[in-house]
Amino acid sequence: MSFTNEQLERYSRHIILKEIGAKGQKKLLNARVLVIGAGGLGAPAAMYLAAAGVGTIGIADADEVDLSNLQRQIIHATKDLGKPKVQSAKETMNELNPDVTVNTYHTFVTSENIREIIRDYDFIIDGTDNFPAKFLINDACVMEKKPFSHAGIIRFKGQLMTYVPGEGPCYRCVFRDPPPKDAVPTCKQAGVVGAMGGVIGSLQAMEAIKFIVGKGQLLTGYLLTYDALTMEFRKIKLPHNTENCPVCGTHPTITQLIDYEQAECDGAL
Repeated sequence: MSFTNEQLERYSRHIILKEIGAKGQKKLLNARVLVIGAGGLGAPAAMYLAAAGVGTIGIADADEVDLSNLQRQIIHATKDLGKPKVQSAKETMNELNPDVTVNTYHTFVTSENIREIIRDYDFIIDGTDNFPAKFLINDACVMEKKPFSHAGIIRFKGQLMTYVPGEGPCYRCVFRDPPPKDAVPTCKQAGVVGAMGGVIGSLQAMEAIKFIVGKGQLLTGYLLTYDALTMEFRKIKLPHNTENCPVCGTHPTITQLIDYEQAECDGAL
């Protein structure tokens, strides 16, 4: 493919980077990334992926824009109140970059539909807000051999990790099962500073971009934590041995997807 003059200008700051260049930008334009959740994490991740010129971006979310969302979900605006989040996100992304094709899925991801949805994408971003969805996304990505970025935020803290098939532990290797209901406070109960979504969601977009262009070190085998109050990042090495994992291990015991009880938890860690 050849760049148009407009594309050469739009992506000029990428093209002059030796780690990306024209070849890497073409990879981005040909790539397909799915963002599950158009909320605090998914909003900045989707916007930076669109700005970067990722050619096809999927957005999956069942909710409508609510006034309380606007403190952190920067892909939506006051004029979008009551609108499906996927529609609002698509409009914002296409205004930012008309190069990008945005596929919308105005639905909850479930054991019935998730494998079909993720199958056509190169990289998955978990921007969901509850533990049942996070375990479902992990298990589906393992079964479909799809790389993905997990993240969560609450109060002034956030975390993320990246799974690449065959290269490190999955989310279930680290967090074996969802916590009991009500064991972890939701962000509706505990609060979250809006900029946390920007910090962690942007890092998720960065992981997707690095994976697509094939440069840099991914957070494979590591959990990155961030405390905004102390301004400290910690990169924690995760156990390398995954053979006993019930989903990605040598002898998996979870061979079918599980719909755990849905729980409201905006940006759950």
